[in-house]
Amino acid sequence: MAAELGPVDLVINNAGVMLPSGVEEHRIADFEQMIEVNLTGAMRVVDAFVDPLVAAAKRGGPSDLINISSIGAHGVFPTFAVYCATKAAVTHLSRNLRAELGPKHVRVSVVEPGFVNTELQSHMTDEAAKAWIAEARQQITWLTADDLASTIAFTAALPRHVNLAHVTIMPTQQV
Repeated sequence: MAAELGPVDLVINNAGVMLPSGVEEHRIADFEQMIEVNLTGAMRVVDAFVDPLVAAAKRGGPSDLINISSIGAHGVFPTFAVYCATKAAVTHLSRNLRAELGPKHVRVSVVEPGFVNTELQSHMTDEAAKAWIAEARQQITWLTADDLASTIAFTAALPRHVNLAHVTIMPTQQV
């Protein structure tokens, strides 16, 4: 694939699943799925692309790893404990990866969006959480995928010596 598309110098690490439920519901399979996708999956992407990113940086060009987390990394929301914990782990992982890869000229950034109009919420089964999300969708204008893409493009387009390490992007009306 590298022969066809060129060397890897930009990785957008954006996998996630959000399956809120109260801990007393004992939905261990949902908890495990969120940990596997949101954290282990993110680390597998890092593992798959760290060598090409370091090689791109050695060639003197830009080299970016941009991890997508969530404002949930800092939030406290009933029934979202495991989701928030996995996103906090992605944010913290990004800080540590930046410390490790930054000296090698690989920029590591974490983007923490608020409400974004994607399919993420469509997988939820918790009725109270679905109602809360539906109400929020009616009350405020959510971000679009294009809003996020513009922010990521801006981050990656900065000069090689500039690393926008942490970006929080939210709808203006989201508290």
